[in-house]
Amino acid sequence: MKAAIMYWTKSGNTEKVATAIRDSIESICDEIAYLRVEDAQDLDYFDYELICLGFPSYYWRPPKQVDDLLVNHHNRYRKEKRIKIGSPKLSGKNVIIFCTYSGPHTGINEAIPAAKYASQYFEHLGFTILDELYVVGEFHGSEKASTKGRLGDIRGRPDEKDLADVRQRVRELLEQI
Repeated sequence: MKAAIMYWTKSGNTEKVATAIRDSIESICDEIAYLRVEDAQDLDYFDYELICLGFPSYYWRPPKQVDDLLVNHHNRYRKEKRIKIGSPKLSGKNVIIFCTYSGPHTGINEAIPAAKYASQYFEHLGFTILDELYVVGEFHGSEKASTKGRLGDIRGRPDEKDLADVRQRVRELLEQI
């Protein structure tokens, strides 16, 4: 299997999750492209059986860098007529979206719209969304946001337990394909 893991990170939370995903799939993949979003502009999603895209939730959306990547690829594939009416499913084309969030106000509800937004780009290509993973991450730069929100004290997250959960979930997902 060929896999591509693309991620955007500011504080390192999302990179930790991307690394955990890479660790969980490296034994079953022939090739893994492990790229920051900034280096994935020319990546052809159709060359891979598994795409993993990760980012933090910013104001209920992916960061601009991730949005730009998705929009640019969508426009390219539309111009190449690779987006079909009805978005027929393509065999062997799978996606895992992973979204880190702090959610000092409403928790996971701040991340769900961002992951759903990104998932739509791949569904329009006919890829199967295996799952959207939501992983709590520390709100760097604000102790108050990392200790007083709905999630309580999230300093140091994602921690080893969070990352072990990600590895396990990804292994379970890959057993289904």
